Amino acid sequence: MVQPDPNNEDTFKEVTVQSTLHAAKEPEKIILKDIEKHGFNSDAIFAIKLALEEAMTNAVKHGNRGDESKFVHVRFAVSSACVVIIVRDDGPGFDPGDVPDPTTPDRLSQPNGRGIMLMNAYMDEVKYRDNGREVYMLKKNGD
Repeated sequence: MVQPDPNNEDTFKEVTVQSTLHAAKEPEKIILKDIEKHGFNSDAIFAIKLALEEAMTNAVKHGNRGDESKFVHVRFAVSSACVVIIVRDDGPGFDPGDVPDPTTPDRLSQPNGRGIMLMNAYMDEVKYRDNGREVYMLKKNGD
């Protein structure tokens, strides 16, 4: 079996789950177990967990618009140096630039809308691909 290589997406492990918030927890369990085996510290584990939860929630609620007949596809690779996680939904996509800033005074009291900001804050690299249907996140070990 080829070891997953964060620099080669063809080697990534894959998990596909039904588009529900309950099912969205499954990839998190698998990825966090792998991260712990590779010696990530507790701060990095917290950051990855939070960013992954946000990405999965966004895929279910916003990407797939709560449609349980759709799926969320997760590809990932973990090494002792970093973790790369790619979350893809079956939705129409979006432009991250169109998402309102959750830190403006009129949005501070809103109970949602902070997922993108949190992913950007906790991961070392975040990219949206395929018109926003896919989010690529990288976290270096030790950061």
